[in-house]
Amino acid sequence: MIFLELLLGFLRVGFFAFGGAYAAIPFIREVVLSYGWLTDDMVTYIVAVSESTPGPVMVNMATYVGATKGGILGAAIATFAVVLPAFIIILLIMVIFKRLLNNRYFKAILSGLQPAIIGIIAATGVYMIYKNVFLTGKNASFGFSIKNALFTAVLASAFFAARKLGKKSVSPILLIVVSAVAGVFVYGL
Repeated sequence: MIFLELLLGFLRVGFFAFGGAYAAIPFIREVVLSYGWLTDDMVTYIVAVSESTPGPVMVNMATYVGATKGGILGAAIATFAVVLPAFIIILLIMVIFKRLLNNRYFKAILSGLQPAIIGIIAATGVYMIYKNVFLTGKNASFGFSIKNALFTAVLASAFFAARKLGKKSVSPILLIVVSAVAGVFVYGL
């Protein structure tokens, strides 16, 4: 039964999570919580781990959930299910790509989706900052963490300062490494 649930749950994520992995995080959260596979706090931790490990976030999350709920076979099923819809969609798009790309209605649809995807990504970031700074959730009573707020502000300032001074985008890998090292010093020592 768990294997069928993993297949159906992550097929749903794969088919309906548009805009990339970061835009899919709220949808993954909804699916994982609706099946009771993880708690809300665990989802937040898994997002952080999935971002810092190689590979797409959605695939990493699916693999982790599948492995914890169904072992190696569960991991394989969840990973396959989350990747299959994108694979099918890419194949279909490749077949009709030239016609669609010149269609003004299709261009309008893509233009309309861009702000929505940006909003979903921004909302996810704000939600994660809020949850981290205001310490909400099952395992934490409501409170304010000045340490978490300062750490978030310093990392955000470093990101924007590097972009401003460097005149180009900052590597996400570099940001993850810097955040991990800073996290060890701030929270580990």
